[in-house]
Amino acid sequence: MRSFTACLGLVCLFAVAPLSAQVIEYETVDVVADHFDSGGERSLFLTFRDPPQALAAAIPEGPAYGPFRVLDDGRAALVDVTDSRSPAQFAAMLRDHPRITSIEMVDCPGTEDDLANLRLGRMIREHGIATHVPAGGSVRSGGVELFLAGAHRYADVGAEFAVHSWMDDTGLEPDDYAASAPENRRYIDYYRQMGMSPIEAEAFYAMTNSVPFSSARWFGAGEMGQWVRLEGAGT
Repeated sequence: MRSFTACLGLVCLFAVAPLSAQVIEYETVDVVADHFDSGGERSLFLTFRDPPQALAAAIPEGPAYGPFRVLDDGRAALVDVTDSRSPAQFAAMLRDHPRITSIEMVDCPGTEDDLANLRLGRMIREHGIATHVPAGGSVRSGGVELFLAGAHRYADVGAEFAVHSWMDDTGLEPDDYAASAPENRRYIDYYRQMGMSPIEAEAFYAMTNSVPFSSARWFGAGEMGQWVRLEGAGT
């Protein structure tokens, strides 16, 4: 495990999608990053020194299935990092609570296993489950892939997202591989499966890689809505 301190101020990022160039303010964060056993693995755990608001709402109580908590007959919450066990835990939750149709993304720090995380995202989509980030909800790193998996996606004003590039166990990042390499294609293919066009998928992937693994690019529901369709009030 490596620990990084990323001091992020006002950064102007170039547009890689339908967005015009803009200035985005980032908060100073401490970043703890894990390395894993295969290419394209990533995780980002962020703790705020001076958060502009309480990002993580109180962790809800309810039957636990790994990082998931059952809220009621129709809803579950995602409140922790995912790992290699998460797809099986998700399947067990749906077996026991088959009427779940929505996941509240309360505090989603990332993943310890990207390949399992992408499988989990496909399961969410296959079951037609919606994803919702409430005001104060925090979705980072691999959690963003799970948000995109929602058959319907909702993000309230005050929801926050963070993305960054991945790093594999050899210290290589996306730009160290050919664009057509499996380490890069798996994400673009996933975004296309979640409904993006080829151009949108490549642009979104480029945006997630616009900062290195040890940093983070933060944005809110408004910007997420320029990348994918959001539904409902408060977007």
